[in-house]
This record gives sequence, C-alpha cells and structure tokens, in this order.
Amino acid sequence: MNKKEFEDQIIENYRQDENMMILVFAQWCVNHDLDPVEVYKKAYPDQGKNPALDQAAALTVPKSEAGEIPNETLLGVLSMFGNDDLAFVVTEEMRKQKGK
Repeated sequence: MNKKEFEDQIIENYRQDENMMILVFAQWCVNHDLDPVEVYKKAYPDQGKNPALDQAAALTVPKSEAGEIPNETLLGVLSMFGNDDLAFVVTEEMRKQKGK
C-alpha cells in the first residue's frame, strides 16, 4: 500500500466511524422520543441540512426494537469526534428526561 492509498484508507475509516457516531446519536434520540434533527438543530442552529444525519435517521429502528444506548456511551462517542456543542445539548436533554 502506497502513501496515497494509506491516507485514503485512513480518511475512509474516519468517515465510516463518523457515520456510526451519527447513527448512535440518532438511535439514542429515537430511544428517548426525541427527533434527532431537532436536537441537532439546537446544537448547530446556523448549519443547514445535514445529509449524513438524515441518512442515519432513516436507518434507525423503533425504540421497541432497539437496544439500549447508555448515556455515557453516547457522550463518549460525541466527545471522541469533538461534537462538544451537541454533547452539551444532549446533556440538557438527559437532564430533562431525568426530571420526568
């Protein structure tokens, strides 16, 4: 594998990991009766439509069919990708859920 192929592989792996992070976020939202697009908009109100989020949201399953995603897992994944603003909004949603 030459340097270019190696770099391309790293980029592809990152993209796949990022898509998995988005899917985890979207499924966590569904599991907590939240709209992932709306939660995302709270964190990034000036950002336009997010095709990766739309795609991930389409891949989610009903919460009755989904496995549990621990809050700590979601926050760790968001942190790993530097999504601090989204992690902040998610933390606020977690606090609201505890209050119910």
